[in-house]
Amino acid sequence: MALENASFPDDAWSAESMASELGSEHGRYFVDEEDGRIVGYGGVRALVGAPDSDIQTIALDPAFRGQGRGRRMLRLLLDQARERGARETFLEVRDDNEAAQRLYLSEGFIEIGRRPRYYKGGIDAIIMKTGLAGRPSASSGTQTEGIADA
Repeated sequence: MALENASFPDDAWSAESMASELGSEHGRYFVDEEDGRIVGYGGVRALVGAPDSDIQTIALDPAFRGQGRGRRMLRLLLDQARERGARETFLEVRDDNEAAQRLYLSEGFIEIGRRPRYYKGGIDAIIMKTGLAGRPSASSGTQTEGIADA
């Protein structure tokens, strides 16, 4: 929970919410490890056979940002959604999280709406989606070493 709280100081999930997500049959979660230490994680909710899926979270220790790890995790989550039959994936991102927005845009996501004042402090949530057909996989141009099932 330390990484969750550090990554999302105003919007961290509770331990109960995290446990529920990790226990769901519809979710796939992965951790990114460096020297045996968890430095990131991500999860996608994708019901088998459903046409859409949702990126639930991606968190990365600030010391490990800017190394392609977030992109690698995102691609792995999108691969999982596609393997479960999803044709598109949705996510929400804080309006003030410009680095994440740049990543998502560079990976083919488009803004489709907003939730005004959704986050604490009156910050909007930007709703984005991308199609999964023809996307590069996690193994395309990025290494998946260090990422394991949660």
